[in-house]
Amino acid sequence: MNEFRSIRIASRRAFLSTAVSAGGLLLPASLALAADEKEGDEDISTNEDLMREHGILKRVMIAYDEIIRRIRSGQDFPPQAVTDGATIIRRFIEDYHEKLEEDHLFPRFRKAGKLVDLVTVLYAQHQAGRRVTERIMAAASGSLKSADERNRLANDLEAFNRMYSPHEAREDTVLFPALHKIVTPHEYDALGEQFEKIERQTFGGDGFDIYVDKVAALEKLLGIHDLAKFTPA
Repeated sequence: MNEFRSIRIASRRAFLSTAVSAGGLLLPASLALAADEKEGDEDISTNEDLMREHGILKRVMIAYDEIIRRIRSGQDFPPQAVTDGATIIRRFIEDYHEKLEEDHLFPRFRKAGKLVDLVTVLYAQHQAGRRVTERIMAAASGSLKSADERNRLANDLEAFNRMYSPHEAREDTVLFPALHKIVTPHEYDALGEQFEKIERQTFGGDGFDIYVDKVAALEKLLGIHDLAKFTPA
């Protein structure tokens, strides 16, 4: 919770805890605070929004890892899983999430003269990722029957995961936390509201919820939806 919002909520709590109803009775502080907590639970900060979107990316990367494993071990896999995974990446990550970063975050860091080298690399990796996704989608539209086709696909999936694993980690631990240092608390809150508006305009609703369902369906298609299966013996 940022400093601006903390002050705002503290002031609101102080008011609600001593508010007088129309009948002249004090509103119970417990009810006022409970109502305020409910409101707070619904707020998603700018960084939380961006980082949970990275969770969608990470889950697709786990699906890519499973496809790579099957290719390398000579096992079958549903080609639809490649199409579905790449489509999630294209529509939710590249066309939406990365566009938010490129349109609203990167320019602010450049203007502030902060983390410019990092932003330059992140932007270049976005472009490289889109080229790899193009190749993955092209491979998925083919037969994927020959060993060469499958190996080329596995190479592209590995290249994608190798780049995006450190990419998203660096954004989560360096870029996003630094956003608080280059914008005011009011601008930070306004960004979150703007991102939510763009999300609903883009997807016709809560895009995150929509794509959580899509990535869950991808995991079921590959049989990797049971989290307990990832627990080591």
